[in-house]
Parts: sequence; C-alpha cells; structure tokens
Amino acid sequence: MNHTRTLWEEGREPGRQVVALGAALALTAVVIDVAVVGRVSLFFDLCFVTMCVAVALAVRPTDFFTVGVLPPLVMLGVFTLLAFSRPEVIADRGDGVVQAVVSGLSHHSVALVVGYLLCLGCLAVRQRMGRRPAAATPERGDYAANRSGSPAPRRTTSG
Repeated sequence: MNHTRTLWEEGREPGRQVVALGAALALTAVVIDVAVVGRVSLFFDLCFVTMCVAVALAVRPTDFFTVGVLPPLVMLGVFTLLAFSRPEVIADRGDGVVQAVVSGLSHHSVALVVGYLLCLGCLAVRQRMGRRPAAATPERGDYAANRSGSPAPRRTTSG
C-alpha cells in the first residue's frame, strides 16, 4: 500500500534554509514594491502573509521553533534595514531610525498579526498530524481495536 504524504507532512527543509528563504522572499517583496510603488504597500503585506505560510509548510518538524519565531523577526529586520537606508518608504522623511521602524511596524501590523497567526496555525496542525498514528492495515499485520482505548484482539485457545 502506497502512502501519499499530505500537505501537512511535506515539509522537510532544515530551519536555517527556511529562515534564509523567508528573509529572501521578504526582501524581494520590498524591492519589487519600492520599485513599482515607491513605498512599502499592500503588495508587501500580501507577500509577507504568503511567506509566513510557505515557511511553516516547508520546514521539517524538528525545526518548528525556528519558524515559530520567524515572522516578527523578519519584519523587524526588513524594516530596520529600510530605516537605515531609505526611511521614507516606511515612514515620514524626517523620522529617525527608531521612529521609522516603529512606524513601519505599526502600519503593517495587520499583516504581521495575520501572517504570524497563520504560521503558528500551520505549525500546530502539522504538529498534531505528525503525532497521529498510522492507520492499521491487515497487510502489515496491524489490527485495530473496535473502540479507542480497548485492547487489540488476541487469539487464545482453551484447554
């Protein structure tokens, strides 16, 4: 019997690679958004939410914690880079670095919250699906009990 993996079982990438992928996707979205619109806009927000779900589905189960803390750190890192290099794309032109980061985070807080919740939700579903026992099949010699909690049937002989 061939077991096809579900969407929740697919992720097998190491945490380091997924972090690098998430940062690269977020920075790419910023570059495209600033080149087209001139500011960080809704396009970045949509890409950020998509990135949060993508990294949660791509990471291997042993590295769930790494991805579980990734979304706020990626957004903070991206906005810190922008605050040092081009603060006018996330805040007012005269704002300092700290004020630009705070403005950027507050303007894009909905995307941060939605992306973070979706990321944690995907990780929770993957964690739950990973703990689920495989279905019993007679071909493998497995026999399921009639009710959950009842022991597996046994053959006994009298006499």
